[in-house]
Amino acid sequence: MNRLVVILSLFLLVSCKKDNSETMFSLMGEAQGTTYGIKYISEKERITKTEIDSIFQKIDASLSTYKPDSDISKINAGDTTVVVDEHFKKVLEASKEIYQASNGIFDPTIGTLVNAWGFGPKKSIKNITPKQVDSLLHYVNFQNISLTKNKTIRKKYPEIFIDFNAIAQGYSVDVLLEFLLKKGIKNALIEVGGELKSVGSNTINHKKWSVGIDDPTQTPENRKLIAKINLKNLGMATSGNYRKIKIDSITGKKYVHILNPKTGYPKQTNILSATVVAPSTALADGYATTFMLFSLNQTQEFLKNHPELYVMVVYQNNKGGIEIFKSENFKNLQATN
Repeated sequence: MNRLVVILSLFLLVSCKKDNSETMFSLMGEAQGTTYGIKYISEKERITKTEIDSIFQKIDASLSTYKPDSDISKINAGDTTVVVDEHFKKVLEASKEIYQASNGIFDPTIGTLVNAWGFGPKKSIKNITPKQVDSLLHYVNFQNISLTKNKTIRKKYPEIFIDFNAIAQGYSVDVLLEFLLKKGIKNALIEVGGELKSVGSNTINHKKWSVGIDDPTQTPENRKLIAKINLKNLGMATSGNYRKIKIDSITGKKYVHILNPKTGYPKQTNILSATVVAPSTALADGYATTFMLFSLNQTQEFLKNHPELYVMVVYQNNKGGIEIFKSENFKNLQATN
């Protein structure tokens, strides 16, 4: 899932001191094919890069479709003896929640189609035909997988390919924050590939954690923010269709990376980006993808029954102009400084 690059408003490259000796600590690195950044406030250093990297390694060993020896890769290859861990179980449960709420628009069993269209770890199908798409759709249905009492995964068809990439990165942020809390850290901001979550506030500067959201219409040479919001004990994720595309080498036709599990085809939409703030970053991540597949009206109707979600959608109107929809609770998150 391609994310908009989220710029942290707090660019502290060196530690800052308060009178009570609290310090802003920073950790940065690479993981899951992207970068991560952690900022936390404490009177002493409480976590190490080695510990953080170890957490990523454990999550990837469970959920990464790009690692052939991961649990999910073994399951996708047909191994029915794999006993899944808590990471797999929790992501499966969160995915099921979004799948049911979205009437199947969010579906992690879309992996066979993700691969076929050239957006996954497996070889794509050149010049894919409608007949081939229809055939692969047979293996896309979240109800065709289940967790057994022995913690193994049962698939109705061996061809089913599970892909948690639309939620796993957000889940990783949640796991990292949980780790920080166990270390006694009460004020922190975590970012992984543009997915974020915070706890507490920026007590060094006596303000809330604030983050900026990139304008999806910007060019690499002219980066600008479209919004700036405050986060407190919430996760945020942004999904967009405008960067990651596949171009057919013969026809030159462009295909966006977010696929509709109902049709089997890349979604053609006027939605440029969807930003979601939620109690967990995993849910924010999954719903950001969901709202890229919904029409704006569908998203607005959906939010009437989901007050726990804060949403901003950037879209193109019928005249080609750019407009922004913000839910009322999202407006309340907007930073004033």
